[in-house]
Amino acid sequence: MQHSKNKIEQYHLHKMHPRKLQFELYDLNAYRKKSGDLAAVPHSHSYYQIIWFFNEGGTHVVDFKKYDVKKNTVLFITKDQVHAFDDNEEVQGWLIHFNESFFKHIDVDMFLKFNIFHMLDKPCYTIEKGVLNVASTYITLIQSELEQRDRFGYEDIIRFLLKSFLIQLERIHQKNDSAPIQLNSLYERQFFEFKELIEVHFKKGLSVADYAGLLHISSKTLSTLSNSVVGKSPSQVIAERTILEAKRLVRFTGLQINEIAFRLGFEDASYFVKYFKRHIGQSPKSYRKSQFT
Repeated sequence: MQHSKNKIEQYHLHKMHPRKLQFELYDLNAYRKKSGDLAAVPHSHSYYQIIWFFNEGGTHVVDFKKYDVKKNTVLFITKDQVHAFDDNEEVQGWLIHFNESFFKHIDVDMFLKFNIFHMLDKPCYTIEKGVLNVASTYITLIQSELEQRDRFGYEDIIRFLLKSFLIQLERIHQKNDSAPIQLNSLYERQFFEFKELIEVHFKKGLSVADYAGLLHISSKTLSTLSNSVVGKSPSQVIAERTILEAKRLVRFTGLQINEIAFRLGFEDASYFVKYFKRHIGQSPKSYRKSQFT
């Protein structure tokens, strides 16, 4: 496969076979050896990924941050996040891939309920000893179902097992987070709907008023709920997503700065440069150069 310097290589799950089960469980060691050098090159996925490392050692890079791999580290890689393994191919563990559509029959909005795939600055957890056996049991049961795919209802069982596995991991997050989001209020649900809309539209340069309109609420209400849930204004939340994508394109592609500006919905490249510098503290060209020195 040839890699274009003007894009971040993105991988897909059964893209050419949409009727296939949109879920896969892999032995991490076998998968890592099969993927070889490609896994160590920054890339993204159009699906969700869970990486469970059994042993301590090495690092993993997720969106510009390097995380030390500790015993029973679990990484949650959301759609479009850029990540890369280190050079060590002798890793042991599990690798889970699934698309959002995999859950459509049991819970349409489940991704509004699990913070683990929304906390982009905290993608790394350690499975506690008390949860370890339970989590391992879920994986064993999923593995058993995948080995006998002709059995009645195997897909549904895998869905419920994966959901239970995610709930167990979310409990760790809730325990470690001083102010976990429970999504038990209208504001909290609307905020994550706002976040989902940003993922769809952030390259179009929509305003806060535009997003409020899509949510069928006023700009004032959107501001209130955003500040209530995350302590940030809607414009800050939009800017964070835009800047994250800008950093990815500046760092991991060879696109010209004006091309990046256009991709992100900026009609004026010079304004994009000022926007980037205001948020990052240096120009896009300076930022790109600093990553390689």
